[in-house]
Amino acid sequence: MSEPTPPGARPGGRTARVRAAVLRAAEDALIENGFARLDLADVARRAVVGKTTVYRRWGTVEALIADLLADMAAQSLPRADTGTLEGDLLANAHLVQRTLTDPRQGPLFRAILAAALTDADTAAALRLFYDTRVAEWAPAVRTAVDGGDLPPATDPAQVIRAVSAPLYYRLLTGAPLLPAHADQAAHSAIAAARAGTLTSPPQHLGR
Repeated sequence: MSEPTPPGARPGGRTARVRAAVLRAAEDALIENGFARLDLADVARRAVVGKTTVYRRWGTVEALIADLLADMAAQSLPRADTGTLEGDLLANAHLVQRTLTDPRQGPLFRAILAAALTDADTAAALRLFYDTRVAEWAPAVRTAVDGGDLPPATDPAQVIRAVSAPLYYRLLTGAPLLPAHADQAAHSAIAAARAGTLTSPPQHLGR
């Protein structure tokens, strides 16, 4: 998670500028070289920041990745509120599709996803990132449940994940990822939710 701003630091002042420069440099390094070759000294050089500043604030590559993911979650666009479940989930699907096909964000996500497969700390930070994004969009599903459009036992988090999962599959397998695929993902998730298949699992399965 991101480190609190030290007492006395001005919002938007040097502390914020250093953090922004370092996180941008970390993104560049991840896109160019991947997680395995990510190095704090190289990040400091790219950001034109002293190595001691980077090591003192983040300490490890894993902590830097966690802060990068926290910043990405904070910078993500807020949930669309179109007034309908279909409109909201289509907006979510198209946001994911645009992000994953962005010339910068796409390679960045691939690098982070690859790192999460081999590094437990990165995996934990990635889960926190997606928990934040799922929580942002979950109210769209809860509103539909309250309005009788979805079964009462519908699990909002499962619905939101069902929207993005096929899109990430395409990213990871190198398949085309077009706006039409976003439409299909949203409509499939809605159909599954209305059929009652995206409900909260029995408690014993979580033990």
